[in-house]
Amino acid sequence: MPPATDHDRVRRSYDTVAGSYRERIGDELDGKPLDRALLAALVELAGPRATVADLGCGPGHVAAWLAGQGVRAVGVDLSPAMLDTGRRAYPEVEFREGDLLALPAADGEFAAAVALYSVIHLTPAELPSAFAEMRRVLRPGAPLLVAFHVGAGVRHLDDWWGHPVDVDFHFFAVETVVEALRGAGLTVQARLERAHLPQEAATDRCYLLAHRPD
Repeated sequence: MPPATDHDRVRRSYDTVAGSYRERIGDELDGKPLDRALLAALVELAGPRATVADLGCGPGHVAAWLAGQGVRAVGVDLSPAMLDTGRRAYPEVEFREGDLLALPAADGEFAAAVALYSVIHLTPAELPSAFAEMRRVLRPGAPLLVAFHVGAGVRHLDDWWGHPVDVDFHFFAVETVVEALRGAGLTVQARLERAHLPQEAATDRCYLLAHRPD
């Protein structure tokens, strides 16, 4: 049997924690007015009844929030168990299994996309390819909102909420992500950094709003 890739390890780890993840994280937007405001801005930029992708959607709570704003939400995730959890909880969302490096979507399919803390499982060398894929599936002019943990290095977990896992979390300097977006042909329009909230892991976070040029 060939050795497991990093993405295989991520998939298995999220399969393992899928139920606990939704129980603990599924209502997180209730306590994150800034996140809701950024997502609302993305919806407004996309336009009414647009198709919006949540890339690395986990159990689909962000995609469901987007659907509640009147768009057609498509959630993409690596973990089949996360997707099964989302399908049961949020029938209004379309879920697709896929990798950020090979998105299951047509060229220019989406009027907007979000990638909230999903690129943290990519290595720095994988960021340009992931953002090139995101650019491919966005229509010209479409916005992309990316969020990630700010810093350097990798944090590894082998236990997550009492579940055995094998997963790495990559921290990035803001300029590393900005350069990868620009290198993929995306234009960065805005950036916002914030400290963690009391209910979050103690990391600084960054949001980058970019778009695919016309």
